[in-house]
Amino acid sequence: MTKALIIEAPYYTNISDFLREGAVSALNKANATYDIISVPGALEIPAAINFSLIKNYDAYIVLGCVIRGETAHYDIVCNESARGIYDLAIAHNLALGNAILTVENIQQAIARADPVQKDKGGDAARTALHMQGLKNS
Repeated sequence: MTKALIIEAPYYTNISDFLREGAVSALNKANATYDIISVPGALEIPAAINFSLIKNYDAYIVLGCVIRGETAHYDIVCNESARGIYDLAIAHNLALGNAILTVENIQQAIARADPVQKDKGGDAARTALHMQGLKNS
């Protein structure tokens, strides 16, 4: 049985709730077990993955939302969180699904996060499970 870790950055709680709902639903459908941890923001997700490596999870699902603002902070958060996450995935052969939404506004975030619309949380969980299957084949 697959054991997954969901790491969420619930800065926008309504978006995070949608993403988590989709991810949990996909994991339940696959009969996977999971733990959920929260971090303050998307930049903290790579460190949380790194901390969790000793716990031997089979798959990792990262959830969060970054909405463009008036400064370059958006670009830094998007680029550095993605770089850190994928550096760890490659270095440690992690099966990972990424649903850190990078959007222009809250309407785009809702459309992507809502399980009855684009269900990006569910997509990230299904991706992590798929990658875990590839890793084990």
